Amino acid sequence: MLDKDIREPLFDYLDERYGKVRTIEEKVIKNSRADVIAVVDGELLGFEIKSDNDTYTRLKTQIKDYELFCDRCYIVVGERHTQVEKHVPEHWGIIVVNQENVIVDRDADLSPKVKLHNQLDLLWRSELSSIQEKEGLPKLASTKRKLIYDRLINTAGEDRIKRDITEQLFERDYTVFDNSIIKKKRKKKRIISGSASDKARAHVTHYVGRRKKK
Repeated sequence: MLDKDIREPLFDYLDERYGKVRTIEEKVIKNSRADVIAVVDGELLGFEIKSDNDTYTRLKTQIKDYELFCDRCYIVVGERHTQVEKHVPEHWGIIVVNQENVIVDRDADLSPKVKLHNQLDLLWRSELSSIQEKEGLPKLASTKRKLIYDRLINTAGEDRIKRDITEQLFERDYTVFDNSIIKKKRKKKRIISGSASDKARAHVTHYVGRRKKK
């Protein structure tokens, strides 16, 4: 199974299981590039795909990085990876994709190392400001992000802020970085753009969203 042969059935499975889901592909987290981060209600799920051509050479580092950002982590493989359970922690889920089915060989437990600060760091400055406003805090644009994180968590609590994060990611609009759209809106005197830091934070991430079957 090639990566593309695994990825498409995986997205179909996520749609069926969660209903409301938004996916971010190829997102850089620490020293790794997450194949898929799925946003569901109140949680971020990480999926590392290993095609039949892939090895486990970088998996140790990938596991460490995924666990810092994702509430639950899965490794997704083709049937040739018969010993995959030996390469991931017990709390990681295992999904096997073949030509006919997506098989959840083991569901994931909560990651013991996930950090809310890391999840907040996935947000753009504008999204962070929206959470501050929602939680009744002043928008402190010049304040360091870590201080904003601490204040939000101390004010609203971790569970509420985690839900705020997923709500912002559900609503994220990548077209603010589309130059052609921005130019059209400027002609109408409606300038919508992201800051330079937000654009860097957006990285080369692609919004996939809910995929339609052909």
